[in-house]
Amino acid sequence: MQESLNNQNTQAIQLTADEIRDICRQAGADDAGFVEIERQALAPEKVDILKIYPKTRSLIAIAKLINQEAVQSPATNIVDEEFHRSYDDLPVIARRILRRLNERGVRGVVTPYAFPMDMNRAPGKVWDISHKLVAREAGLGEFGLNRLVLHPKFGNFIGLLSILIDSELDRYDHPVKDNPCIDCKLCVSACPVGAIHHNGQFDFMACFTHTYRELMAGFQDWIEAIVSAKNVAEYRSIVRDSETSFWWQSLTFGHGYKCVNCMAVCPAGEVPIENYSPDKKAYVKQIVKPLKEKSEPIYVLAGTRAEKTVRNNPNKEARIVHSPLRPTSIKDFLDGVTLLFNPEKAENITLTLHFVFTGEVERLATIKIENKKMLVLDDHVDKPNLIVTSDAGTWVKLVNEEISTFKAIITGKLKVKGNPLLMNKFKSCLMK
Repeated sequence: MQESLNNQNTQAIQLTADEIRDICRQAGADDAGFVEIERQALAPEKVDILKIYPKTRSLIAIAKLINQEAVQSPATNIVDEEFHRSYDDLPVIARRILRRLNERGVRGVVTPYAFPMDMNRAPGKVWDISHKLVAREAGLGEFGLNRLVLHPKFGNFIGLLSILIDSELDRYDHPVKDNPCIDCKLCVSACPVGAIHHNGQFDFMACFTHTYRELMAGFQDWIEAIVSAKNVAEYRSIVRDSETSFWWQSLTFGHGYKCVNCMAVCPAGEVPIENYSPDKKAYVKQIVKPLKEKSEPIYVLAGTRAEKTVRNNPNKEARIVHSPLRPTSIKDFLDGVTLLFNPEKAENITLTLHFVFTGEVERLATIKIENKKMLVLDDHVDKPNLIVTSDAGTWVKLVNEEISTFKAIITGKLKVKGNPLLMNKFKSCLMK
């Protein structure tokens, strides 16, 4: 028995990267790459990776081509169908690869390409592994301005998935030397919420709020609209019949993506650029313009840059919704408060707050607002304008507007040292 196990381990180590790459391609993957678990870039993911599969020694990143023409269609149902069918293929291919590796003595785990995720950790990090990060480290491409992995040949028209295996390989891949992004800024132009900035900054909340409207956060907002409405008439004044139909369709046939413009217009990669380089004006007219001129509702948070962007486009309608992020702990708050920060409301505000959290969670933190940017630091740093001492549970309720600042203060669960009006100024910089 022991001798058999030793033979299997020897076989696993002798299986080379080139052999596994051939197995991946024979199984249906369009490309594959490999990363060791000890890669420094994977450090933020390592704990979760080993939680999934403690024996992980290497990661296989696989890429599956997505039909470019379908993704570029202004008809979102065509786009969604392409995504669902392509992404359904990924786990089938990955399991086919793993079965063949099993036959060679290599064991492992196929991770979900997207869902299901660990919703017990919501609204924090609910995914176990970032396939984009693994793919980048495995040499399958580099991040573009649109935050998608750009494959040297296929551009961003790929689906990604990771396989965890218990074997070390003879060699590993590394990030590509040249970024396929050609800096055309078409993704900046086509983004309906202005999430992609010319300088490389990315507004996560703007993209998340609209694009993933029919996923978890938007679904929660919809359910709350149902239960809070006094009657059918009030519900219909909040949620249109077409939106209710979208929810039905999402639940029945699979969730929809409200926008993939940044992916659709991207000409990076050897294959996509063939349709762009010969006649750039024609490409813009055929691919970019129909997406920008498409009449559609765009979901945004009130008072944000995204709302301004939408209102400046006569073809788009701004639909105001609530923030999809509500912290459930102090860790959630400190990890996610920068996502809730609204630079549009922080004009001419310079503020340093020291936080002292007590109760179930004891923690010191500093939040600085300056030049329309927010910085969160551990411990107390620099001289504060305001010192906030709060019971941890009370602060979470306060941020989620479940209790008022006045009630928190009179109950003794919240104390402020300094001008209390600064607390309102701080809260005004957070999206709701």
